[in-house]
Amino acid sequence: MKQIAVIGSAEIVSQEIDQMAEKIGQGIAKNGAVLISGGRGGVMEASCRGAKQESGLVIGIMPKNRDQANQHLDITIVTGMGDARNVLIVNSADAVISLCGGAGTLSEIALALKADKKVISLKSSGGVSSLLAGRIIDGKKIISANSVEEALKIAFE
Repeated sequence: MKQIAVIGSAEIVSQEIDQMAEKIGQGIAKNGAVLISGGRGGVMEASCRGAKQESGLVIGIMPKNRDQANQHLDITIVTGMGDARNVLIVNSADAVISLCGGAGTLSEIALALKADKKVISLKSSGGVSSLLAGRIIDGKKIISANSVEEALKIAFE
């Protein structure tokens, strides 16, 4: 069973980004894959919500404690590792889809590239995802996707 990580801003996001993340979660579940995220709010919560709408399995890898978990998780893994838990998120995934985001998302993208994971960045989502879409870092390309559908197609190729 494929495992796809969705990474992005933990903060409150715009309605447009929320809907994009929700659609990504729905697509992951419809394709029979497990959604892995940091388990908190923002992009993580919206993608988890989308996966649950399609009866998908959702795993949240938490930085500190269970109190931070969004309500859409099936499995909550509490690490007590803070941002170091980002390594667990990306290493557990077959592919990583990135929406908007800041420094935390940037660290996950870098860790995913170092682990030779497929990284797909939604170009229109803003934040570091837009800045890095299509870029090559250390000879590894961050794949640029122009739509949710394209990001999902690439993730499942």
